[in-house]
Amino acid sequence: MPSKFRSTRLSQPDRNVQDATSLAAAIASGRTTAPEAMRAALDAAAERAGLGAIATLDPELALAAAERARPGPFSGVPFLGKDLGSGSAAFPPGAGLAAVRKRTMAEESVLFTRFQEAGLVQAGLSTVPPFGLALTSDPARNPLNPQFSPGGSSGGAAAAVAAGIVAIAHATDAAGSIRVPAAACGLYGVKPSRGAVSGAPGFGNHLMGLATELVLARSLRDVAAAFEAVAHGQDTTFATTPRVALCMPERCKKMQNLVARHAADVLRARGCLVDERPAPDRLGERAAGIARTILTASLAEWVAALAIPGEELPPLAAAVAEEGRAMPATRLFAASRDIARTGHELWQAFEEFDVVLSPVLADGPPAFGAFDMEATDAAAHFAQMEATAPNAALANVAGAPALAMPFGEDERRLPVGIQLMSRMGTDRALLDFAAWLAYAAPPVTFPYPIAGHP
Repeated sequence: MPSKFRSTRLSQPDRNVQDATSLAAAIASGRTTAPEAMRAALDAAAERAGLGAIATLDPELALAAAERARPGPFSGVPFLGKDLGSGSAAFPPGAGLAAVRKRTMAEESVLFTRFQEAGLVQAGLSTVPPFGLALTSDPARNPLNPQFSPGGSSGGAAAAVAAGIVAIAHATDAAGSIRVPAAACGLYGVKPSRGAVSGAPGFGNHLMGLATELVLARSLRDVAAAFEAVAHGQDTTFATTPRVALCMPERCKKMQNLVARHAADVLRARGCLVDERPAPDRLGERAAGIARTILTASLAEWVAALAIPGEELPPLAAAVAEEGRAMPATRLFAASRDIARTGHELWQAFEEFDVVLSPVLADGPPAFGAFDMEATDAAAHFAQMEATAPNAALANVAGAPALAMPFGEDERRLPVGIQLMSRMGTDRALLDFAAWLAYAAPPVTFPYPIAGHP
């Protein structure tokens, strides 16, 4: 990539932005300490408990870990794991359900080992919907407006970061679960390429390659630094003059598309070639169907493996698991082939452009309680997921990196997020490219500063 496109991805726009990187710098310089930062995070968690962002907290364990924080890009920075996906032996994830938590064995994942090596200090686990099955995370509420959800399934993580309890938090994405909360709460979050982040040793969140994991944060440089600390991937580049496809689904409301169009205008002004293209709705709808097949089969296997009786499951989870149990093996096999077909078709499309720019959400953050875990209509539930975040599953099925970032607000003063998606394996190039927009993005006004930040 020519030097003019090699943005300094670990730098930050000229603003007084509080983030995990600046908190780590304050700890390194002696303006505060890791234990002081952790005590402030624990106090903030108690003060803002009404937001429902945190599922599990262990102050004694967290303070002890802060005393021995490792040097690294995030040395001494308080951190939350997600109650789903990879985890640490100290805080094994329970998928938002007591029935899972009491049956789950503690295991130290490669990802959390790398988080610790980067200096992050885990205090607990963030809230998720049961089994991560929704794009809301009740009882978590959006700190920017509690009438709304912070999204899901990484909604607790997003709420904790937006509320300043922690500056950065673990998140996972199988069908939009990093990008939807990022858009709902004015944060940055990337779904990495398939295989870029290790799921070892358990691979419990693998989902036939749909799911991958990283973080939610208030700045692009935090996300980029986290990727460098824990992931691996090709150091690829885009064309000398990046080519951008602007795709605006008709299902998205006017303000969502207007913000995406504004981002396209910024990129044009910076020398990119921007063409408006039809939204990849056909591929997106196919991807949503593939994701549904895999998620239902996975849940059926998970429930059976843990021997969870039906009465310990929320009605929606029971209905989804039943759908998975009734699924013929031939359908699951066909889904594996369709993953390859979808990835190939998207790969071919990237011969014509480097980045796809689109909205994340159809109409801003979902309302609190928008997804009903007491419902029993699995088909209606998955249709609501697709309607909330059109084509979100496409990046998961195709294995492509997709970054959500704030780029404006709607008439309700709620953040509007945009998505940048690129070819599988181009994570670093995508993060570099996103810095062009991060410099022009209107700042998000968070209701709370980051706890413990001097």
